[in-house]
Amino acid sequence: MQPLSLNILAIGVFAMTMFALIAPIFNIPVIYPAGVTLTVMGLLTVDTLAWENRGVTLFLDLFSTAKQRERVLHHEAGHFLVAYFLGIPITGYSLTAWEAFRQKQPGNGGVQFDTTPLENSGTQPNQINLMLDRFCTVWCAGIAAEILYYGQAEGGADDRAQLQLVLSELGYPQSQRQQKEDWAKLQAKSLLERHEETYQALVKVMRQRASVETCEQIIQYNSQLQA
Repeated sequence: MQPLSLNILAIGVFAMTMFALIAPIFNIPVIYPAGVTLTVMGLLTVDTLAWENRGVTLFLDLFSTAKQRERVLHHEAGHFLVAYFLGIPITGYSLTAWEAFRQKQPGNGGVQFDTTPLENSGTQPNQINLMLDRFCTVWCAGIAAEILYYGQAEGGADDRAQLQLVLSELGYPQSQRQQKEDWAKLQAKSLLERHEETYQALVKVMRQRASVETCEQIIQYNSQLQA
């Protein structure tokens, strides 16, 4: 079971346990809290095994605050901008779990990339390393954007996991994987700082859920103004 489901289950069990303790005081049959606990446990198990934890994710998304949604927006705009400048094709994006669900994407949302360039980067070490560096920078761009805008990053766990997984599969030892991640964060931060005005313009249009094509046009237009 996923950590998120386990946390919710633990809270639910605690609440039901407390309810069971005070139920006799109000002459409430204990079978009620027991039944609710079993139902919640069953639903969480089905959600984790059959639905990849999407039910919990969609439920929690209902309670996201405006500040949390803004942070997600800035995080994903960082991914988008860096991917554009590094030539990584962008196929779509979503900013909430419900948008991701409607687009048949997992998780809380994000920018979707065409990974074909990484998969078809050839057999030459320099080609592989060049494409890998680009994707690592893109994966770290959301974290870099949060740090630049908010001072610290709250998101990016999935991005880091993806980066570490790819590097691990390529045979990078742990120490080199961390070095590569730190390097990618610096590269992303530098790129975002150089194009700060373009980044802010992108945030505005992504907030309005502009199409990928429109977002790319905004980036191109603002880049020309700053040139």
